[in-house]
Amino acid sequence: MYNFIYDIPTRILFGAGQLNNLHKEKFPGKKAIIVISNGNSTKKYGYLQRLEEQLKKSNIQYVLFDKVRANPTAQNVMDGAKLAKENGCDFVISLGGGSVMDCGKCIALMMKNEGDLWDYSLSKQGGKKNPPNPAAANICITTSAGTGSEVNSAAIISRDDLQEKTLFCGYSMFPVLSVVDSDLMLSVPPVYTAYQGMDAFFHASETIMNINVHPMAEMFALKAIELLTKYLPAAYKDGSDREARSYAALANTLACYYVMSTSAHNMEHVMSGFHPELAHGAGLIMISPSYYEFFIKKGLGKDKFIKMAKAMGIENPASSKDFLNALHKLIADVGCAEVKMSKTGITKEELKKYPAKVFEVLGGDITADLVTLKEQDYLEIFENAYC
Repeated sequence: MYNFIYDIPTRILFGAGQLNNLHKEKFPGKKAIIVISNGNSTKKYGYLQRLEEQLKKSNIQYVLFDKVRANPTAQNVMDGAKLAKENGCDFVISLGGGSVMDCGKCIALMMKNEGDLWDYSLSKQGGKKNPPNPAAANICITTSAGTGSEVNSAAIISRDDLQEKTLFCGYSMFPVLSVVDSDLMLSVPPVYTAYQGMDAFFHASETIMNINVHPMAEMFALKAIELLTKYLPAAYKDGSDREARSYAALANTLACYYVMSTSAHNMEHVMSGFHPELAHGAGLIMISPSYYEFFIKKGLGKDKFIKMAKAMGIENPASSKDFLNALHKLIADVGCAEVKMSKTGITKEELKKYPAKVFEVLGGDITADLVTLKEQDYLEIFENAYC
């Protein structure tokens, strides 16, 4: 028997061109802070202008916060919350990828709560307080198919001075409305299409591996694996392929409808905590095959690996290694076979610092692996992944 709660309170506008319908929706306030990255893509490709046009049609005032970096920081959050408070904003609109949406959720949290974001962090050096007030309402408009942040209540934020990267999560942080418009993803470069798509893949595969997985989560995850295996290589090879972009976007959203991450995500957060420039998806590509191989060598999870191999199109898979071989092929098909730790500045010597940190960061569930992993197990996985 299974016992679970399924509650996703986010209204979703899905499909190419859906941003054009935003003005028809009921907004949760009168003045928004628009959160975008510190890059220029949302401006360059006209996405910001399109959003502004929608807001004007609905008589929504707004201010712009364009300082969010990749792997957003606590300082990004506090700067955004300060700007929102100074300008009387009552809700957040995040326009961008996972980093922007995560930052926007935490800005919404700090718009309604005093102190510093890290006061509410459950990390080793966090204040571990409960926010007294719910977050302000937030709307997510995703421009990437990778994190699934548009349908969950989680956010990953870094604190560089503490070398911490951790999870913030709360029911009030769920977006009230999300727009998944695959036309906004047509401009994503091939390398980031690959990183983002593989991030979504690992959300789904970790859900299957999770010891607490149940039929609802499994249903979404296996469909996401199927779609990404079929359509991500096409989106990588031809970014203008609207069908491939749409299915990759759908897979990303499905993968996070009921995401159940394992310690593999913690392992990557440790890596990018030490190397903030490391793209999350790239880090997962580096570590995840070794993570899965660890369990395969121990003869664990065969039924789970067989299910994923079938979803990846393998006919009559008989071995857990059929999944691992299919995973390596998918990674190669999206141009990431040479994504290696050694090429990003990670040294083999520093890997010894990582295992203890896995227990300190939040982002995945270290109690949900097929067996409980110890520091020496994590070191083995890191070292086997290193090249």
